[in-house]
Amino acid sequence: MQKEYKTLKSIAGPLVLVEGVEGVKYEELVELTTPDGSKRMGKVLEVHNDKALVQMFESPQDLTTEGTKAKFLGKPLEIGVSQDMLGRIFSGSGSPLDDGPEIIPEKKLNISGAPINPYSRDFPNDFIQTGISTIDCLNTLVRGQKLPIFSGAGLPHSRVAAQIARQAKVGGDEKGEFAVVFGAMGVTFEESEYFINEFKKTGAINRSVLFINTAADPVVERIATPRLALTTAEYLAFEKGMHVLVILTDLTNYCEALREVSAARKEVPGRRGYPGYLYTDLATLYERAGRIKGKEGSITQIPILTMPEDDITHPIPDLTGYITEGQIVLSRALHGEGIYPPVNVLPSLSRLSPTARKITREDHEGVFAQMYASFARGLEVRDLAIILGESALSDIDLKFLKFAKEFESKFITQEENEDRSIADTLDLSWKLMSALPRNELKRLKEEHIDKYLNTK
Repeated sequence: MQKEYKTLKSIAGPLVLVEGVEGVKYEELVELTTPDGSKRMGKVLEVHNDKALVQMFESPQDLTTEGTKAKFLGKPLEIGVSQDMLGRIFSGSGSPLDDGPEIIPEKKLNISGAPINPYSRDFPNDFIQTGISTIDCLNTLVRGQKLPIFSGAGLPHSRVAAQIARQAKVGGDEKGEFAVVFGAMGVTFEESEYFINEFKKTGAINRSVLFINTAADPVVERIATPRLALTTAEYLAFEKGMHVLVILTDLTNYCEALREVSAARKEVPGRRGYPGYLYTDLATLYERAGRIKGKEGSITQIPILTMPEDDITHPIPDLTGYITEGQIVLSRALHGEGIYPPVNVLPSLSRLSPTARKITREDHEGVFAQMYASFARGLEVRDLAIILGESALSDIDLKFLKFAKEFESKFITQEENEDRSIADTLDLSWKLMSALPRNELKRLKEEHIDKYLNTK
C-alpha cells in the first residue's frame, strides 16, 4: 500500500517540498490531496536523503502545507497509446478535448522516452513533400530529419505549420501510411482554435493527433506536452510502421517554462537566465526524431520557435541550430511586403537535402544550385542599384535584378492552400531561369538545359 505523507514543508510557485519520504524515485508521479478532497498531480523533480521536491502539473493556487497529503504513486508519468488516437484532440496533459470518449490504450508508455541509440539509427532518406516550393526545392525535408522553423513574433508561422501539416506526404505518395502529431505549447486560445479548425476543415484531422496547451493552462504542463506528442509519435512510427511528422510550436514557450521552473528551484542561471542544462533538455526532444534499422516507420520533426527580438543568436535558436539539421528562417521584411510564406532563402538550410535531391528528379540538384546562386546575385545587384541607380547596371545585371523580383513574387509566394508537387516546383524554376542568358546557367548540366529549359 502506498504511503501518504502530511509533511509538506514549503510551496514555492509550482514546486512543493515534502520531507520524511522513503523509497521515492526521480520523475515518480505524486498525487496531492487538499483538505477539501480535491486531487492534483505532480512529479518528483529532485530527491535528496528524505526530502523530495515535487513539480506540480496543475496550478498550486490555494494549496497549503497544512492538511494537504502527498501520495507517491511509484510510477513515472505515462500516456496510454492506441491507433484510435488518430483524429483526436488532447490537452497538454493527455486528456481528451474533443468531447470524444477516453482512449482505451493498447499499452502505457513513459513519456520521457529516450533518444535513439546512434548504433540503431538508419540514415534519414526519402523525400517528404510539403507542397511549399521554398522547402521542397531549396531546403528539402528528408524522412527522419529534424528541421526547425525560426520565426519571430507576429510572423505567420502558425499558418505555415498548418499548411505543412495539411499537405505533407512521403515521396508524393498520398497512399502511404502517413500521420501528423501536432503539439502546441503556450499558444493563445485563438491560435488553438485556428489549428483545430484548419485540421477539421481540410480533413487532415483524420490522420492527425493534436496536443494543445494554451497560455491559460499551467506553465508546467508545457514541459510535458512535447513529450506526450513524441511518445505518441514513437508508438505510431516504430510499433505501427507509420511515417510520422511531428510539428511542435512554440519551443520558445517551452523554454520559458523551463526557465520559470529553474528560477523557482533557485538554480544558478545560464545565458539570459535560461537554465544551464537547456541544451541537454532540448536534445532530449530533438534526438527522438529519426529512423531505426529494421523498422518501417520514421519520425520527422519540425519544431517551430519564435526568436526573441528576431535575434538568431538568442540561446534558444542558437542551441537548436547545434542539435538539428538546418533551419527554415522566416523574414519580417518579406512578410512586410505581403509575401507568403515569407521564407528567407539565403540563411535557410537543410543539411540532409542532398540525399533527397538525388531521388526526386534528375535535374533537382542543378536547379537548386542555380536558383540559389541566381537569387543571391540578384540581391547583390539590388543592393548595387540602391547605391548607383539602375541606369548604372549592365544588361545582365538587369536580368538578374528582374529574376530576383520574379523569384520572390512567383517562386516564394504561393497561396495558403496551394499544394505544389515537386514536379510543379521544378517546372516553375525552369520557367523563371529561362529569362536568364544560357551562358549564365553554369550550375546546370547541358543535357538538363536541353531537356527542360525551353519546354517549361
